[in-house]
Amino acid sequence: MKASEPTLGSQFHVLITGANSGLGFATCCRLIDEFLDTRQEYDSITLVLTTRDSRKGDSTITRLQKHVDKLPRSKRPDGTARVSYQAEIVALDSLLSVQRLSKKLLTQLPKLDVIILNAAYGGWIGVDYWMSMRQSMSSFVESVTWPTFKLSDIGKTTKSQLPPKDSRVRRKQKTTHDSDGEYNEPPLGEVFCINVFGHYLLSHNLSPLLRNTHSFSGEKGRIIWISSVETETVIDAFSTDDIQGVVSPFAYEISKRLSDILALTSNLPATKPWVDSFLSGPEPVLIPDSDGEGQIGVSRPRIYVTHPGICSTEILPVLWILGVIKVIMFYIARWLGSPWHPVDTYKGACAPVWVALCPQAQLDEMEAKEGAGKWGSSTDRWGNERVRRTEVGGWGWGGIVGEEVQRAGRIRGAKALTQEAREDFEGLGRECWRQMEELRKEWEERLHGLD
Repeated sequence: MKASEPTLGSQFHVLITGANSGLGFATCCRLIDEFLDTRQEYDSITLVLTTRDSRKGDSTITRLQKHVDKLPRSKRPDGTARVSYQAEIVALDSLLSVQRLSKKLLTQLPKLDVIILNAAYGGWIGVDYWMSMRQSMSSFVESVTWPTFKLSDIGKTTKSQLPPKDSRVRRKQKTTHDSDGEYNEPPLGEVFCINVFGHYLLSHNLSPLLRNTHSFSGEKGRIIWISSVETETVIDAFSTDDIQGVVSPFAYEISKRLSDILALTSNLPATKPWVDSFLSGPEPVLIPDSDGEGQIGVSRPRIYVTHPGICSTEILPVLWILGVIKVIMFYIARWLGSPWHPVDTYKGACAPVWVALCPQAQLDEMEAKEGAGKWGSSTDRWGNERVRRTEVGGWGWGGIVGEEVQRAGRIRGAKALTQEAREDFEGLGRECWRQMEELRKEWEERLHGLD
């Protein structure tokens, strides 16, 4: 076989949720650009794009094709042929929808190199404008980096996850949860389900495809959570007694704090039993390489967490004039020295794309030296972007006590990591992983036999 002939090892498969707009679409564009710039001319990339309906999926592919067509020919020899797209439909607040997509992809794809868990829902119903003015006058940069004035729809849960008891699908299913016309379906927090649990189930279900990656490329499959810089506002508010954030006024921030905890503790001995369970989906299907040689092996995927900084998106709906003012304030914060205001979503995609494409050996070396980190998209005053480690309450920049303190980009009142705080964070990770795995297994039992 000639070196220039395509193999599964030269085909890069990445799934991005919420790919039709905002950061998700920008991540797709940046993935294409950096892949074509850095990989060999015979390497190709397949973007598996998830949206909530087929119209959005088709529109996303059309816009991405136009993006590729506009690239300079010198930067994309045969670029059009090297990029392919697969649009899929999923509603992350519907566990049956997640289950259907998982089953479909397991039969269609040979492997997945990366899953980028981007889709998000804020769950906000407005802004406390008086509080926003007070916070802006107290500390302008903090008010547009770690705002505390967004109003959440407290207590909001998803619609019923199970079909009606008397439906054809329900009659076919036999479950221990059915009893005298009733069945046990505990509520799921809407923000939690979309931002965390739907993604969690999807990643677990697709773990065989992630494990298939190693035999072809020597790399490990990667799960990349898209978090937020705003998680530092809920360090004290986060509680494992309300891991879904249902009764909290900070459901979005708590969901992102949870993704931080899950990712940063995923390689610790304390969480290993639950992480191994999470990553141990069905055995991978053995598929021969394109030359007929070799079989797909099993390799434990890695879990990372990134954030885009502060970007201008529509996740918090406001009047258009307020949207313009918001963007101006973001730029002012950047000019005042904030490293967390890329503003533009393409710049915000810097960190997740870097983690997706970075050689495994380089990532392993960096984290062996400085610990597991939360990788953020950062810019200087002139908008030049770079990837930067981000401080996480209870973990610091890498979970290493005594690490060098980086003063830029810290929330007011942040404390240096202590051994006690580090141990508490590890315990928090253990409890979060335990609860998430229990919740997953409970819902898999409820969904068993349903389509």
